[in-house]
Amino acid sequence: MEDILRPIYQERASQLNTLGVLMVQKKQKLSHITDSFDEILLVLVKEADQPLFIKHYTYYDKKAAMHIITEAQLQEWLLLGSNRKIFEWLHEAKIIFDRNEYVANLKTELREFPFNGRKIKMGLEFAKLIRRYVDGKALFEGHQFLDAYNYVVHSLHHLARLAILENGLHPELTVWNQVKQIEPEIFKLYEELVYSEETLEKRLELLFLASEFMIHSRTNIGTVHLLDILNRKEIWMFNEIMSEEELLPYSVDLGVLLEYLIDKHLIEVVNIETKGQGVFHRGYRLNKKLS
Repeated sequence: MEDILRPIYQERASQLNTLGVLMVQKKQKLSHITDSFDEILLVLVKEADQPLFIKHYTYYDKKAAMHIITEAQLQEWLLLGSNRKIFEWLHEAKIIFDRNEYVANLKTELREFPFNGRKIKMGLEFAKLIRRYVDGKALFEGHQFLDAYNYVVHSLHHLARLAILENGLHPELTVWNQVKQIEPEIFKLYEELVYSEETLEKRLELLFLASEFMIHSRTNIGTVHLLDILNRKEIWMFNEIMSEEELLPYSVDLGVLLEYLIDKHLIEVVNIETKGQGVFHRGYRLNKKLS
């Protein structure tokens, strides 16, 4: 089908705004990677009116999709992991056109994955992990076991992704296949939660006990990005933290993460006087023993 799509991608490649064109072909047993399409055409552009524009094509019994993606949208996906297929697409894709080696350099950067590029990703996964774990435990203590189970499954998934990032790799769509090789203990936790013949209450109880140690042991690596930023000044108000540009991706998980770090004595609460007697503004700073 590449011959049929050639006039389409050649037209795009001729435009100065185009940074690269890639093609992803469906593999026999992995049609989910291409969303069941036979071909995915990725057109990376410097800028556009829409960050993502998709067109679908049909040729006899074949179908293809063209995704026109701005550089800013691509970088957001790579940073936040909000489109997990993009990593596999970039890894599996055949480069059709590459302006000034933009795509080749991008693939090299993804392959080498330096620690600075991983810090924020690990921070975001850790924040989501803490949110799911804390909410799941609260539901468990309230005897809402089915809802607690749902939260725990999600927390294990974030723990798995964090472990993969810690090992210098990008989490793939088949994350548990990766974790089985890299961190078999986390994989075993997941298996015991899903397949154990114990009652659901007992499975959850055992998992909370076991996962608490795994979370604690990853606190330093999972919070290095946040703590590095908080170390830039003495005291922060919560709204300042929420508004800090580099921390915006943490979003709604930031409050829960701060409370967790206070509980672990990594962050201190500073009471700041207000006009109201006995009422204080709540400020935050790094534990002085750490800074």
